[in-house]
Amino acid sequence: MSPSSPVSSVQQAQKALGQRLREIRKDRGLTARALAAAAGWHESKASRLENGKTPPSDDDIRTYTRLCHAWEQEQDLIATARGIEGMYIEWRRLERSGLKRVQQSVLPLFERTNRFLFYQSWVVPGLLQTPEYTRAVLNTAVSLRGAPDDVEDALQVRVDRQQVLHTRPKQFAMLLEEWVLRTVIGDADVMATQLGHLIASTALPSVSLGIIPMGVPRGDAWPTESFTVYDNAQTCVELVSANLTVTQPGEIGDYLRTFSELSNIAVYGAAARKLITKAIDAVG
Repeated sequence: MSPSSPVSSVQQAQKALGQRLREIRKDRGLTARALAAAAGWHESKASRLENGKTPPSDDDIRTYTRLCHAWEQEQDLIATARGIEGMYIEWRRLERSGLKRVQQSVLPLFERTNRFLFYQSWVVPGLLQTPEYTRAVLNTAVSLRGAPDDVEDALQVRVDRQQVLHTRPKQFAMLLEEWVLRTVIGDADVMATQLGHLIASTALPSVSLGIIPMGVPRGDAWPTESFTVYDNAQTCVELVSANLTVTQPGEIGDYLRTFSELSNIAVYGAAARKLITKAIDAVG
């Protein structure tokens, strides 16, 4: 089972906010056309805002609350709108202040989460990466997206964050596609060291590592974008151009069901280590 469209969470949240604006207007007894005229807008603007077609600016919300005499809702509506804007953030925008700041920004989320579900179809999960592997990943971000080159500072934050693996009662369920093991990041030496570290990670009591073998019937366990679920309450999805935060319960359920299906075709323990060892032999 594949999750719903990556942008649908944002669309649903925008529609829900638009519905709140519509209710405020109706409570005041105004038509959408009358509100637009009073605001000095094009007559279709109120309709676009209320249908979630156009995200409201802070000034748009202030206009609604002023004209509808709903000043007490202004700050809550603005905070909601800014939260929706933060659900879908382009990597270039996220990284423009530096890779170190990006790494630091997720620390509170990692600290308060106890149950992590990681699915990776691109790279080894960050918590299980060696410094050399992480350096290669971060250098790619600098090269492809023009991020500031503070790789060494960001690397140290990432390495320090790995201490959560040893913090009780945190638990980490991780799924990797086998082709992640066969994709050479950095060079052959970096990859061989990384794979050896991955084997060692299977001994950690807090970590469950599953490998999804190539060549097995997928059934409902289709490969998808990499994602992480935090305490079944929030999902972060890694897109090529952006980071998506999913908070709608129904969509989080989609990712939980997807993770379950993927778990069912993964191998664990000795079978997983065998696949990693084969990958080490291949990269050598």
